[in-house]
Amino acid sequence: MSDKKTDLNRRNLLKGLATAAAAGSVAAAVSGTANANTVAETKNVEKKGDGYRETQHIRDYYDSL
Repeated sequence: MSDKKTDLNRRNLLKGLATAAAAGSVAAAVSGTANANTVAETKNVEKKGDGYRETQHIRDYYDSL
């Protein structure tokens, strides 16, 4: 009887490990998607700007170098 109990414990352990691995994979995939969306939103914000403008203030700074 102890052999069956040991086999059941081992089987439950393996099921638990498989479930934990699957849950970890899903969590990593969701987290990666969230990070990708955040990066894309950040890039969109950067593109909305007017860009580099060389003003008199900037030219004065370059001349001081």
